[in-house]
Amino acid sequence: MSGTAEPVGTLDVALKHALRLLDGRPDLAAEQASEILRAAPGHPMALLILGSAHRRQRSAAAALAVLEPLVRQHPKWGGAHYEQALALSLAGRGEEAIAALRRAVALEPNLTDAWRALADHLRASGDQAGAEAAAARQIKAATRDPRLIDAAQALVENRIPSAETLLRKHLFKFPTDVAAIRMLAEVAARLRRYHDASLLLERALELAPGFSAARQNYAVVLHREARPSDALREVNRLLAEEPRNPGYRNLKAVVLGALGEYSESLLYYEQLLAEYPNQPKTWISYGHALKTAGRTADCIAAYRRTLELAPTMGEAYWSLANLKTFRFEAADRVAIRAGLARTDLSEEDRACFEFALGKALEDQADYAAAFAQYAAGNRRRKAQLGYEASEMSGLVARSRALLTPQFFAERAGFGAQAPDPIFIVGLPRAGSTLIEQILASHPQVEGTMELPDMIAIVRALTGARSGPEDTPYPDLLEQLTRERCLELGNQYLDRTRPQRKTAAPYFIDKMPNNFAHLGLIQLLLPNARIIDARRHPLGCCFSAYKQYFARGQSFSYSLEDLGRYYHDYVELMAHFDAVLPGRVHRVIYERLVADTEAEVRSLLAFCGLPFDERCLKFYENERAVRTASSEQVRQPIYREGLDHWRHFEAYLEPLKTALGPVLECYPAVPDFSGRP
Repeated sequence: MSGTAEPVGTLDVALKHALRLLDGRPDLAAEQASEILRAAPGHPMALLILGSAHRRQRSAAAALAVLEPLVRQHPKWGGAHYEQALALSLAGRGEEAIAALRRAVALEPNLTDAWRALADHLRASGDQAGAEAAAARQIKAATRDPRLIDAAQALVENRIPSAETLLRKHLFKFPTDVAAIRMLAEVAARLRRYHDASLLLERALELAPGFSAARQNYAVVLHREARPSDALREVNRLLAEEPRNPGYRNLKAVVLGALGEYSESLLYYEQLLAEYPNQPKTWISYGHALKTAGRTADCIAAYRRTLELAPTMGEAYWSLANLKTFRFEAADRVAIRAGLARTDLSEEDRACFEFALGKALEDQADYAAAFAQYAAGNRRRKAQLGYEASEMSGLVARSRALLTPQFFAERAGFGAQAPDPIFIVGLPRAGSTLIEQILASHPQVEGTMELPDMIAIVRALTGARSGPEDTPYPDLLEQLTRERCLELGNQYLDRTRPQRKTAAPYFIDKMPNNFAHLGLIQLLLPNARIIDARRHPLGCCFSAYKQYFARGQSFSYSLEDLGRYYHDYVELMAHFDAVLPGRVHRVIYERLVADTEAEVRSLLAFCGLPFDERCLKFYENERAVRTASSEQVRQPIYREGLDHWRHFEAYLEPLKTALGPVLECYPAVPDFSGRP
C-alpha cells in the first residue's frame, strides 16, 4: 500500500487493516484510523489505534492527547490503560506509567504485554521484588498450554520444588518447548543455580533467537554469574530493539557499574531518575554508584533523598554509616530510634537500622550501647543466613591433606604464565583496600575491585564435576589436567580483561575470600603475585562484626564464628607458607601504619616494581573504589583507629576464646603441624 490510507470495506475490515499497519507503517495506520474516525467519530478502537500509531512514531504528546480522553471515557478498558502507560513511558513519566500498568493488569489479568511492561518499569524503579512478581505473572498470563498452567501458578506462588518437578516432566516429553525452558531457567535462577539457568536460556535462544523475555533473563543471569561483558552484549541487543525500555536501561546501568564504567552508569541512573523521581530504590542505587566514583557530597544527598521518600528504608541509614567518615546528626539518631520502634519493618531493614544506630552511638563514644546495637543486628542477620562454621574448617583440613609440596611439584608449569594479576587476600576489614590503593598509585599497576571471577571458576568446577558426585573442593583439583589449567587460567584473564581500563601491565584482584583458593590460583596462574593483608585479630574481626555486608561474608555475624574463621584462615595461610615458601607476601597492617615507607618498599619489591613516591601519596589517587573503606583510603594513614577495638574489648571474650593461640601469637602464628 502506498499514498494516503483509506478505509476499505466494512468498518471491521478497516480496523483490522489499520492494526496490521501498526507494526511496520504506523504513519499509514494513523491515517487509516483518522479516516475511520471521520466516518465513525469517537470509535474506541480507532482511537486506540491512532494513539498507538502516534506513540510508535515517538510522538508522546500526540499519543497522550488521544489516549488520556479515551481512558477517561472507558475507565475499565485494560488495553487502553496499557497503551496510555506506554505513551507515558515515552514521555519520561515513569511513575505514572507504573500506575497505568497496574490499572491495566487489575482490569485484565491475562494482559501478557502489560505484565512484561510492568516488570520492566518496576525493575527500572528499583523494585526488584515487584518486578520478579510481575514477571512471574507474565509467564502465567502467557502460558496458554494447559500442561504448563500448573507450573506457572507454582512460580507465581514461589512453590519452587513443585514448579521444577512439573517442568522437568513436561520437558522430558517436549524438550524444545522454549516457554517451558525459560520457566525452568527461572526456577534455577531463584535457587541461585545461575550456571544451570544460563545454559537453559542459551538453549531457549538457540531455538528462538527473537525471544526477548528469555534474552532479558539471560542478561540478568550473566550479570549474576559475574560475566558483565557477556551481560552487556545481551542488554545492548535488547536495547537495539527497544531503546526506551526502562528495564533494559536499568539493567545496563547495573552492568556498566560491574564493568567499572561508572561515568556511563551514572548517566543511565540520572536518566531513569528523571523519569522515576520518587523511587527510593533507584536513588539508593544512584548513591552507591556516586560513592564508588568518589562524589561523596552527591552520594550523601542521594541517600538523604532516599530517606525522604522512604523513611523506613534501613539500607539508606546503613549506607550513610558505611561511608565511615560520615557522622549522624541528632535528628538522624532520633529518626533511627523511631524506625526501630515501628512494628512493620522487614527483618532486613531492622538489621540495617540496628547496625546504623550502633555506628551513631559509637561515634558518640557510648560504647556499651553501641555494642548492644551491633549485637542485635548481628543476631538478626545470622538468623537469616544459616552459616555453618564447620564448612570452612573442613576445607582447610582437606587443603592441608591434598596440597602438598609433591602435589605442586608434579604440576610445575601448569596454567597460564602471564604475570599480570596481583591478588590481595585475607579477611574483610584487614587493610586490603589500603594496600590496593597504594599499589594502584604505581603507574605500572591498575586497581580494579573485588573481582568475583576466581570464585565463579570455583563454582563452575564444583557444579560440573568430572569425578564422583561426592568429590568435595579442593579435592577435585587433583583431576585438573595441564590443558584444563591452561584453559582456566586464560579464562580468568579473559574474564577480567574488561575491568582493565589502562595499559598498565599489572592489575589487582582484591577479593579477600580468594585466600581459600590459593591452591587453584597456583595451578592456573603460577606467576601471579599474592599478597596477604593481615590485621590484629581483634581489630579485624570486630571491624567485620560492625559491618552489614550486602552479600557474602556470612561468617561475620557471630563473634564465635568470626574467631573460628580467622583461626582457619591463619592455619590455611601457614600451610601455604610451608608448602610454597615465599609464594605469599604478608603485610601486617600495624607495621604498615607504623613505618609506611619501609613496608611500601618491601611490597613493591615483592611485586617486582621500582619504588615510586606516588605510592606514599595514595590518598591523592582519584580512582574509583568499590569497598566499605572507599572514603578512608582517600585520606592519609592515621594511627587513631588502630586500637579503636579496645573500647569494646570487655565484650569480646567469645571472640578471644575462638581465636585461641592465634590471638596469643599474633603477628606470629602457632605451630599447626601437629593438627590433623
